[in-house]
Amino acid sequence: MAISSINNYTQPVSTASNSTTKKNSTENTKGASSTTSASESSGVVYEKSSSTAKTSTPNYKADGASIVAKMKADSNNRLQQLQSLVSQMITKQGTKIGTADSIWSFLAGGNFTVTEAAKAQAQKDIADDGYWGVNQTSDRIVEFAKALSAGDPDKADEMLAAFKKGFGQATKSWGKNLPDISSRTYDAVIEKFDAWKNESKTTATEE
Repeated sequence: MAISSINNYTQPVSTASNSTTKKNSTENTKGASSTTSASESSGVVYEKSSSTAKTSTPNYKADGASIVAKMKADSNNRLQQLQSLVSQMITKQGTKIGTADSIWSFLAGGNFTVTEAAKAQAQKDIADDGYWGVNQTSDRIVEFAKALSAGDPDKADEMLAAFKKGFGQATKSWGKNLPDISSRTYDAVIEKFDAWKNESKTTATEE
């Protein structure tokens, strides 16, 4: 939700290409099969996430639009998986789904049960090195902001304001204070934005 808020600040960008290498397709197929086997008893498929090692610093000025498009596509895909999981879980427990906000309100209420397979996968994904964990989530938010601003540290405060607005909207949808992992992610994002802003000061001093 925070990424969506930052994205609303800018003009829409083109959709990322969905082409992948044969190797990645094979690995993803194996991963999906494994997840399906673990969750087939509940009829829910929750795709296992994996961290991606950073190999080099992106060229935000030249490739910003492409980076944004790819990150949007990945984020939307992950959110659809999460919403699908929750929707099926809620429906099976006799609750009707209205809007996306209804999902978050339902989860915030805590009056539900989950399968062991879904619980185990969720725990992996919110672990420190998981896709929805503090490290990866805060990294994505700041990288997204850098891509939107062409890597300009002078726009960091503007991007940070957009993030804070999104966090406030997420809190409103949740209906009360967000879980601890959200608060820790918020703190990590602030810290990484500060580091980004300090990059320009360090560069200016060196020059």
